Amino acid sequence: MPESAALAEFTTLRVGGPAQHLVTATTDAELIAAVTAADQAGEPLLVLGGGSNLVVGDAGFRGTVVLVRTRGVTAVGAGCGWTGAEVEVAAGEVWDEFVDHAVAQEWVGIEALTGIPGLVGATPVQNVGAYGAEVADVVTRVRTWDRQDRAQRTFAAADCGFGYRWSRFKAEPDRWVVLGVTFQFRSGTLSAPVRYAELAARLGVEIGARAPVPEVRDAVRALRASKGMVLDPADHDTWSAGSFFTNPVLAAEEAARLPDEAPRWPEGDRVKTSAAWLIEHAGFGKGYGEGAARLSSKHTLALTNRGGATADQVLALAREVRDGVRERFGVTLVNEPVLVGCEL
Repeated sequence: MPESAALAEFTTLRVGGPAQHLVTATTDAELIAAVTAADQAGEPLLVLGGGSNLVVGDAGFRGTVVLVRTRGVTAVGAGCGWTGAEVEVAAGEVWDEFVDHAVAQEWVGIEALTGIPGLVGATPVQNVGAYGAEVADVVTRVRTWDRQDRAQRTFAAADCGFGYRWSRFKAEPDRWVVLGVTFQFRSGTLSAPVRYAELAARLGVEIGARAPVPEVRDAVRALRASKGMVLDPADHDTWSAGSFFTNPVLAAEEAARLPDEAPRWPEGDRVKTSAAWLIEHAGFGKGYGEGAARLSSKHTLALTNRGGATADQVLALAREVRDGVRERFGVTLVNEPVLVGCEL
């Protein structure tokens, strides 16, 4: 029978009240059955993977929480005349374990996405990205359960609506449940082109150059660890939901109003800037805050639980930072984590 449980146990931020019911799904059939049962009963549903991009309110969740714990990595081959692999991965596989597996198999394309917490099924929803790479670069298909039509549906990458931290699955979170993701990798010993200046400097290569795949993976992991972005139970800087705000993408006239020294990265007719830079230059330095909820001592973009924090405390800090940046620069930061049972 389903049981109640504190959702703080299943989130990397370690906040959140109880679930009314908790179900663990280890197969696609169990996952679909649990989702369908809740939908047929008209009961609120939360499908929970690694809990790394989630803030659950202190009152918890009045409904069913389904823990996705499906497993399986299957290489299904490659097309004629192409050297590489197409790999189908269950939604419940741990993302960073899969990155290590890909590196060991000399599958090129996700080495720069190491150290990101969570499960494979969440990666296309958020179109996770870091250090110049996005999962959309290598996704070919996403297999889902359609809660509206109560049928399985598979989307080609071109139909996933991928954008910066965006997808059709994120746009309709109450409709799609990811069951599996298929990736297409080039085989080789050299990485995808290194696109991120900090990573290129760490590797000692020019932007656009390639480097040995394991070296790229190790360099990214070291960079993330230095910023408190690799999970470590002993390090409260990693008790977070990762980057709490997305980097703002502004109209050209909005970007022009920022100080000259603010970072700017053109994206078509728009300009991306750095949320971390805005936060720090609005007066919120590393370690900012009092009590159990504070900015990371390593990176201003992460809101952390120093031990015993509540969701209300974390969100109060998030509002203070968001409002301070808006007052100083006229830019409203948007939260990256999904908020359940709470508001910012």
